[in-house]
Amino acid sequence: MRWDGILQRWDDARGFGFIAPTRGGAEVFVHISAFGERAAKPVAGETVSFELGRGKDGRPQAVNVVRLALGELPAVSPPARHQPARPRRGASSSALGGLLSLAVAASVLGAGAYWGYGHFRQSAQRRSLEQMPAVAAPALETPSPPGFRCDGRTHCSQMTSCAEATWFINHCPGTQMDGNHDGVPCEQQWCTRPGAR
Repeated sequence: MRWDGILQRWDDARGFGFIAPTRGGAEVFVHISAFGERAAKPVAGETVSFELGRGKDGRPQAVNVVRLALGELPAVSPPARHQPARPRRGASSSALGGLLSLAVAASVLGAGAYWGYGHFRQSAQRRSLEQMPAVAAPALETPSPPGFRCDGRTHCSQMTSCAEATWFINHCPGTQMDGNHDGVPCEQQWCTRPGAR
């Protein structure tokens, strides 16, 4: 990555100086060798472009410096021992492939976790239902006086009481004892008399 700055101080006798980055921050050491083999000597106050590297002592320093006022182009040279190695051509595509692989792996892991959580919830619900005590449904009591049973009788003339006729039309199929379909059987014979049972 290239940075822009101003050559703040330059010691021509010793062959080094300091660049103040235009974005701010600490001044960066620069050696005469960072300018390449050029005829003109650097001058304090010049606008420059540079890359960051490390010196032999491990401290940051400017490398591959370009003097913008002279319209110079950055020098393309193999990295020196004290400069960081530049990425190989195609490194960005391999990095993109790595990111894509990472995204796919994350998606697969996320889907697996989602499926596993759903499966866990279902099995937990199933276990909790299995562990619940069985509650018997309340029995529906059907009043069935002793002796009443579906025995094929279907007419009022075959009944002996209003209670028997009522039980037959409610429990036995094919009865013909409620002509007006009002739920009261045998109205003329058994279920219309006062106190009929």
